[in-house]
Amino acid sequence: MKECTFENLPYIIGKLYSKVSKIEKLIKISQISANNSDEELMTIEAAAELLKLSVATIYTKVSKNEIPVNKQGKRLYFYKQELLNWIKSGRIKTIDEIKQNVEVKFSSDRYSK
Repeated sequence: MKECTFENLPYIIGKLYSKVSKIEKLIKISQISANNSDEELMTIEAAAELLKLSVATIYTKVSKNEIPVNKQGKRLYFYKQELLNWIKSGRIKTIDEIKQNVEVKFSSDRYSK
């Protein structure tokens, strides 16, 4: 890169502007691809692979309404983000987290009287 002087300042700013524009385009592309992967429609086989379960287990969970599913005719479809949220919703709290929740509840104003 050239030495930064007053004379070549417009050149440097032009280069900087073009680099920032390229970075912005890359960020937009990565955000679009991230959004598309979250809304990705999956077959039962792909859902089974993602969840590390057998296809039969997925069918059982669907029949018991235990798993989020979209049914079109005889076919079952799953959204990747819905499945990931379903997994997260079943998280069991640790003993320390339970203790912290209890401490917060009992330290509130209505119990401190």
